[in-house]
Amino acid sequence: MAIHIGVLRVEFILHGNESLKDKRRVALSLKQKLRNKFNVAVAETGSEDSMDYLSLSVVSVSNSRRHVESRMAKCLNMAQAACDEELIYDSLEIITSA
Repeated sequence: MAIHIGVLRVEFILHGNESLKDKRRVALSLKQKLRNKFNVAVAETGSEDSMDYLSLSVVSVSNSRRHVESRMAKCLNMAQAACDEELIYDSLEIITSA
């Protein structure tokens, strides 16, 4: 049976942030919403020291590729809807392991 791992990466430009504390507030809120709603792993990746740029990676594992693709699409939609910041990039990679 194959295992499918979905990795969704989303990047936002944060307009009007005054400090890293403001950025963390946005990041923590979005991460918690995604975790609670979809039971996915979420981490800030590669933008920890920037006040105006947020990059998150969302990961989900399933034995169904279709399920992973659907969950990641819903995560992307929610991230766009739940965050007032400007989404500048998104990508989805599905890794299949035997």
